[in-house]
Amino acid sequence: MSGVRVLVGTRKGAFILTSDGKREHWDVAGPHFGGWEMYHLKGSPAAPDRLYASQSTGWFGQMIQRSNDGGKTWEPVGNKFVYDGVPGTHQWYDGTPHPWEFKRVWHLEPSLTDPDTVYAGVEDAALFRSSDGGGTWQELPGLRGHGTGLRWQPGAGGLCLHTIILDPGDRQRIFIAISAAGAFRTDDGGETWRAINRGLRSEHIPDPNAEVGHCVHHVAMHQSRPDVLFMQKHWDVMRSDDAGDSWREVSGNLPTDFGFALDVHAHEPDTIYVVPIKSDSEHYPPEGKLRVYRSRTGGNEWEALTQGLPQSDCYVNVLRDAMAVDSLDSCGVYFGTTGGQVYASSDAGDHWAPIVRDLPAVLSVEVQTLS
Repeated sequence: MSGVRVLVGTRKGAFILTSDGKREHWDVAGPHFGGWEMYHLKGSPAAPDRLYASQSTGWFGQMIQRSNDGGKTWEPVGNKFVYDGVPGTHQWYDGTPHPWEFKRVWHLEPSLTDPDTVYAGVEDAALFRSSDGGGTWQELPGLRGHGTGLRWQPGAGGLCLHTIILDPGDRQRIFIAISAAGAFRTDDGGETWRAINRGLRSEHIPDPNAEVGHCVHHVAMHQSRPDVLFMQKHWDVMRSDDAGDSWREVSGNLPTDFGFALDVHAHEPDTIYVVPIKSDSEHYPPEGKLRVYRSRTGGNEWEALTQGLPQSDCYVNVLRDAMAVDSLDSCGVYFGTTGGQVYASSDAGDHWAPIVRDLPAVLSVEVQTLS
């Protein structure tokens, strides 16, 4: 029977949750790297027991960890991130120049076909690639050299490159998103990039059609439709049907269109999930009711999913990388909260149950479907 492995990064270590295909009973292993911020863990689609993890603290800096046995054992790998000679300033909140810094790795994205190739999105915003299993890292400098870097500025969480999407049908195409700059696409393997933000609207940018400056929180894609992208923005849920060349709002009847997390059903490309948060200053669910919202029509029409989720006195947040899906026949949906709960639904969101309740604040959730 197939199984599921859930990789959870938290403020105080990493946890690995495993179950069989029924997803009724879960084993919890961890914490790995207890006391460290684990911003992201992700497994290789080409070799599921190859895992990569981003480990950091304010005291000891950033480290990449690699496992070759599904997380049973780990080893630190090359943590020298070599920046290419791109001008090293960007815009700070007050518009003054700010030197580029390397603070942490927000997101790791292994190649779809090669377990030794992995991409890293970092803060301050830059994109790196390793082709030797994390041993060495080289910046793809065309992104920072795009020409708009001086106008990028940090969102509340920092100037982070937090989303990396690899096109399954075109190895040369990559999508990334930066808070607060916007979304970008390369069609030549990272040599050159273009901003793909037409149609986005942001309140605090004087030019409503600005090329960059938009606070994109997350972007998701179904692998069967690489030209269709869904975006959770600082405000607004957006959709593109032309690989990001243009966007339209699909927030519809959501109670609020602010949020962080977003994902797509494994087998239904028009079924998407978001977790609305009250506002950009109140990072908790409206009315203290934790609800995942599902659209089966690719946006605009949304239904609240509540069964098994707390519907009173709940004031947690769900961060941008803290939602994922499995690819079993009955698609499983998972998300973690800043209160340390990891919830799972084995029926595409109709019913929910906590896998574990009392972890440190959850930063990321990734899921592997194991044969």
